[in-house]
Amino acid sequence: MAYSALLSLSHVLENTLHHDDRYLIHDEKQQTPFLLEKVRILLDFLDNYSQKSIKAIESLGIKAIEGLESRITDAAYKTEDIIESHIRRRVFEESKHQKEKNFFSILQDELKEIDAIIKEIDPIKKKVNNMEDETDVRNLHPRTSSLVASSKSARNLESIMVGLDDNMMKIKDQLTGGPSNLRTVSIVGMGGIGKTTLARKVYEDEFILSHFQIRAWVTVSQDYNMKEIFLSLLDSMGKPTNQNREKTTEELKRLFRENLMGRRFLIVMDDVWDTKVWDHVKRLFSNNNDESRIMMTTREENVARKANSCSPHRMSFLTEEESWSLFCANVFGKDRCPRELKPIGKKIVQNCRGLPLAIVVIAGLLSKATRTVHHWTNVGENLSSVIASNDEQCLKILSLSYKNLPHHLKGCFLYFGIFQEDSDINVSTLFKLWVAEGFIKSAENKTLEDMAEESLLDLVDRNLILVSEWSSKGKIKTCMIHDLLRDLCVKEAQREKFFHITDSNLHGMPNGISLRRLILPRDVDHPTRKLPPFLLRSLLNFGRYVPVKLLTGMLVRVLDAGHITHYPTEMAGLVNLQYLAFSYDNGRLPASVYKLRYLQTLILYDTTVPVSLTPELWTMTRLRHLQLGEMILPDPPKAENSVIVLENLQTLSTVIKFRCTEEILERVPNLKKLGICLEDVGLEYFYLKNLDHLHQLESLKFLFLVSMPSFLDNIIFPSSLKKLTLDGSCFKW
Repeated sequence: MAYSALLSLSHVLENTLHHDDRYLIHDEKQQTPFLLEKVRILLDFLDNYSQKSIKAIESLGIKAIEGLESRITDAAYKTEDIIESHIRRRVFEESKHQKEKNFFSILQDELKEIDAIIKEIDPIKKKVNNMEDETDVRNLHPRTSSLVASSKSARNLESIMVGLDDNMMKIKDQLTGGPSNLRTVSIVGMGGIGKTTLARKVYEDEFILSHFQIRAWVTVSQDYNMKEIFLSLLDSMGKPTNQNREKTTEELKRLFRENLMGRRFLIVMDDVWDTKVWDHVKRLFSNNNDESRIMMTTREENVARKANSCSPHRMSFLTEEESWSLFCANVFGKDRCPRELKPIGKKIVQNCRGLPLAIVVIAGLLSKATRTVHHWTNVGENLSSVIASNDEQCLKILSLSYKNLPHHLKGCFLYFGIFQEDSDINVSTLFKLWVAEGFIKSAENKTLEDMAEESLLDLVDRNLILVSEWSSKGKIKTCMIHDLLRDLCVKEAQREKFFHITDSNLHGMPNGISLRRLILPRDVDHPTRKLPPFLLRSLLNFGRYVPVKLLTGMLVRVLDAGHITHYPTEMAGLVNLQYLAFSYDNGRLPASVYKLRYLQTLILYDTTVPVSLTPELWTMTRLRHLQLGEMILPDPPKAENSVIVLENLQTLSTVIKFRCTEEILERVPNLKKLGICLEDVGLEYFYLKNLDHLHQLESLKFLFLVSMPSFLDNIIFPSSLKKLTLDGSCFKW
């Protein structure tokens, strides 16, 4: 995960320069900006020079850069470890230690490696910049074997399909009805959902066959080649490939166009990933008002939006009834499912979550296996691993979407693997974690949470993430990931050393710099094994206990500590924490929490008593989200010189007796979400008419502990407000 590692390192360097510069010694302050610039060069390379370009360059004779991303990742991690461990020691001991070595003197090997990588990518960048069109480069290395692999594998896996009748009728109506001008119809959905199968059934339908005078089919795939595309199109039109292979791409284009002239045509472009291929092909289609049509299948919403003349047809998962029919047809053919196998069979099908690819793969396995309750039960209990181990093609089909992601989305997508199977993921929490992990790149005039939302919407558009629930504000509230895609996340994450899911005894943990994120299962129970020092950055807990004492001296940024009866003294040393969540019912935060200089998010679960905060909270300028159940927030201390403003604070919930005085509100000018608990002290105490000073406020919640009939007469809402919740108001509407 080179991009995530580099982005994390860039955040560390920026924080060091802007917030920890007093801890820099010797000439570290002068050297750090130069290192940051080199990191940005590598980030720019990954952002703007696609993997396809690198492959194309290698085909021209440039030496292949083996393990480039792995080398970048290792160098970034090692550099980050050394810098953060030195700064942490100086912060914790509150001394610069002038006799201590300059950490750049220890970074010599890592700096040399970074310089070497920059030198190696320089010729690649120059070659790519000199290319007017990447497609021309691809044409230098034609391929024939993989062009139609996607559709063939899909047909083999989904030879028997159900639940397509309604979809077929809609697509056929779009292809044969409507205006006479040339139109494009797109079929969109995640990998394995049956797009190609639907397109093939429509393509081979008798009515479609008689309606169009000429048809052609091409499977484009990710690593497309324009010459091969036209050869395939001509071949499907009855123009043998062998006779045309010696022709140039331009000659093939002319021949293809000539064959379409004066004829009502249907062209199917299957498995399109890139808008560029559409840009190259669309100019060849004449609009002769003869009801000609183009049908396209894609996983990418942006491709469909660019090409479509009408609304894209979005594939949905199969219903339970359709899933069962598909399963039985592939396992038993025309026979019935034996009565004793039906309950476990239904459970297996239910766990496929309506994905045709998963159903067909598991049905293919069971059709050849012993038909006993014991065997089927064993398969059902290990469904995901059985599918992955028995059908490599299934995983390949799904992994194509991951491989096609831009670098800045790969870490965000893999992170979904940390959540439990079948869980609805709270998007607000997800964004907080992404930001704290350092996955999100800042942009001018946008918050990090805004950028996180754009990343999630991009993953939804690519049909990798499913929306579970929309909020009242029209935004995604919860989301989920299909079990097979989650398994893909876990496999890729472990392969790329992105995170590690351990067992209850912390066994099987990798050594060295690869252990950056550790996920604890539900059944973890007081393990005694020590964790490697300085390496771990995230520890997430889905159980009731987290071994906080094992974290002494670490550089952890993200910590979900589960349920703790008392705040461990060891946590005072975790000075790099950016996200801290735990279940705590003490009523008062330890003083050490206020010294967490990088803390962005503080969440307390299951509190039954209000949390009394101290005035030190107003010095925590990095805070973005404060969610403590019910809290008592003191007024900020009166400033002798300059006023400290919590400019980053967006969430404050829920505050008992929060006084909205101008002096307090000017300290939290960018609040977006505010919760206030109203007690019987008189409405004038709360200064609610000042709320219109919060120009960024979008969500406002009031918890009424007493009836306040004149409430609405004593408040002015900001114009930015999108959601208002009145809990316990007893108003008569």
